Amino acid sequence: LDMKMFEAIAGAAAMLRDDTTLRGIIISGEGRAFCTGLDVKSVALKGNPIKSVERLLERPSGYGRYPEATSLGNLAQDVGYLWRDIPVPVIASLHGMCFGGGMQIALGADFRFATPDCKMSIMEAKWGLIPDMSASVTLRELVRIDVAKELTMTGRVITGTEAADLGLITRCVEDPMAESVKVAKEIASRSPDSVAAAKELYQETWVAPEEFCLKAETVVQRQLLASWNQMAASGRNFGVKMPYSRRKDIELTKQETHPF
Repeated sequence: LDMKMFEAIAGAAAMLRDDTTLRGIIISGEGRAFCTGLDVKSVALKGNPIKSVERLLERPSGYGRYPEATSLGNLAQDVGYLWRDIPVPVIASLHGMCFGGGMQIALGADFRFATPDCKMSIMEAKWGLIPDMSASVTLRELVRIDVAKELTMTGRVITGTEAADLGLITRCVEDPMAESVKVAKEIASRSPDSVAAAKELYQETWVAPEEFCLKAETVVQRQLLASWNQMAASGRNFGVKMPYSRRKDIELTKQETHPF
């Protein structure tokens, strides 16, 4: 990860966010690894290192959905965090090595498929740092706090098999890309509205109070009921294959209204 890559990844996520024809995204790495983390030499030795670090840490990054004053992440965080803001499944296909910043990018995906021998690490402890690329949000949804602390404080390298046992990845497979395509196609056969709604619902309610969670379910369901895509999905159960329309926005905080 060098500065150009940080900008390119965040820019790609921002560009894809509002494409209503999009049905899924697969993130992968070329060559021997998914991503081995920050290119320290490039950031520290090329150009102005102080300016580069400040660009990574200044908030907002300019790539967030919301107005500049209320955007959440900085550039370092947005390469992982922005994938959560795209209303389609984002799948990380992992092989070789997935270290440091690469691990945190993968944590921002909805699903992670890895080979059993893929080497993974939250490696920032090696440099006397903490994982600051949105791991405090994404990691807590996947593993217990003691597991998160141990992996972060030691920076130890684990295999894909252990990562699956810990809940850090979705599952181990021999061919992560083939599995990613398979799952993406399966999800694409469902209503784009219900897929987007399910993603947002779980992300916004996972650590929220129960009252908010239960109300959010009803608010979302009322928006889906009797919609074109809900009827199209239902019809397929009876052999009637109606095409899905473009994805529509679902609002969790919308006032409850009767769909009929």
